[in-house]
Amino acid sequence: MLGAVLPLDLDVPGDGGAFVVELHGRDGAGCLGQRRRDGAAGVRPERLDSLQVGTLPVVVGVGAVAAVDTVVRSMLIGLPLLLVVVAGVTWLVTRRALRPVEAIRGELSAITGAGDLTRRVPEPASHDEVARLAATTNETLAALEASVEQQRRFVADASHELRSPIASLRTQLEVAAAHPELLDLDGTVADTVRLQHLAADLLLLARLDAGEQPQGSCITLDDLVREEVARRTDAHPVDVHIADHAQVQGSGGQLARVLGNLLDNAQRHATGAVSVTLRAEGGDAVLEVADDGPGVPPAERERIFERFVRLDDARSRDDGGAGLGLAIARDIVRRHGGDIAVRQSPGGGAVFQVRLPAAVP
Repeated sequence: MLGAVLPLDLDVPGDGGAFVVELHGRDGAGCLGQRRRDGAAGVRPERLDSLQVGTLPVVVGVGAVAAVDTVVRSMLIGLPLLLVVVAGVTWLVTRRALRPVEAIRGELSAITGAGDLTRRVPEPASHDEVARLAATTNETLAALEASVEQQRRFVADASHELRSPIASLRTQLEVAAAHPELLDLDGTVADTVRLQHLAADLLLLARLDAGEQPQGSCITLDDLVREEVARRTDAHPVDVHIADHAQVQGSGGQLARVLGNLLDNAQRHATGAVSVTLRAEGGDAVLEVADDGPGVPPAERERIFERFVRLDDARSRDDGGAGLGLAIARDIVRRHGGDIAVRQSPGGGAVFQVRLPAAVP
């Protein structure tokens, strides 16, 4: 250690003593001599780099101290330059690595400024995290584009559907104002009820689109089916077949709306028979509503669940509805963790099947 006294005892064969080296400080000043076994010693001060003991060369640490000094001076000069080089290389590598991220950011900024959701960000061919980020961003843009387009169609269709009964009501009221004896009271009431139902459907769809979740209460489907069928006074009677006791978690009001919409659709197209079946199957509660009408063509079995869709034989706005009932039913069922599908019944009509996960007892 610098500045310390470093004794070094070397046994020298044949002379009966030991050779002693003591170093003091960084400059190599020190003492060397020979100490006999009886304790007497002859020591002289000397600057030492190496020494010879008989035929044995001995190198002491003074030269190493000078080498350390040289290394320290070199580091003091070269370290700042090394840091500059490392910083420059790091900056270049980081900039090159983040260049695709900047391209993604720039394209997103352009998309936001232009409002053009058909554009997509560039996807690098590196197959790394940045490439996966670009792919996920494009998927998000595609979903956002589809959502905006659906919203635009919804607003346009809703405006069209609302304009028809409002125009009819206005015409009837103007005629009644000019000629009270010509007032069609039944038609006015029917248009008002239809407008009320349409407004309620639009409000429910808006709540569903906003992410409203069903309440987590336990609903007994047996009682719900009986209550919904009992309160209906439609022309076609409804046959109820409850094979199993079934309970589900969710909103009783929303599930009653699903069954009501399916019954409305079935009775609108039935020629004389409508049936409701409830059973348990594989951990699910299965609810089926069937009619003996013309059925649904296979090509239309998915499209009928879209909003404001009416098949050719149900185009009448007075009898065919606004085309929202099945769309609302599917949205509600899926928010309850289930699904809804349509198939052809053995009698030739349509069977709408609702599957909901059964509540754990």
